[in-house]
Amino acid sequence: MLAAADFFTVEVWTGSGLVRYLVFFILELASRRVCIAGIHPTVQSQWMNQAARNLTDPEIGFLRAKGYLIHDRDPLFTREFLDVLAGVGVKSVKLPARSPNLNAYAERSVRSIRESCLDRMIFFGEAGLRHAIREFTEHYHRERNHQGLGNQLIFPTPNLRTSGGVKRLKRLGGLLNFYYRQAA
Repeated sequence: MLAAADFFTVEVWTGSGLVRYLVFFILELASRRVCIAGIHPTVQSQWMNQAARNLTDPEIGFLRAKGYLIHDRDPLFTREFLDVLAGVGVKSVKLPARSPNLNAYAERSVRSIRESCLDRMIFFGEAGLRHAIREFTEHYHRERNHQGLGNQLIFPTPNLRTSGGVKRLKRLGGLLNFYYRQAA
């Protein structure tokens, strides 16, 4: 099974001014399921090594049972990071330089979170950023249809009715919405 990894940045107002946070995520290509592997203002090799250990945990790791991890040539994908992946059988597929189209699913996922959520908000503190990303990820998995999956939900809610009054579920103050039929 294939997974793709990438980073994106978000500016956050903190007590010490504007700080750029780096968000590290993994996308399972077959299901479009996303895992936010970490959010931090200063990413170093030790942080990435811990992220690799978390992702490859034999019980709850997102990369368990994955065969390949597609990623760009970012220097944050250190030799130690790749060794941890290789230790559990995940092969690294490093993309050629300056070829974002070869990681199109991950790039599209970044575009989705930016256009639907992050570009419409101003964050004051890391907690606000984490909350917004957590809410978007939940919306992305349970409430947003995906064209690449035949307009289906990744984790559909059972027993959604096809008749009755329409209700709206709001996230992030109405920035993200999900419409469904009211139960009888």
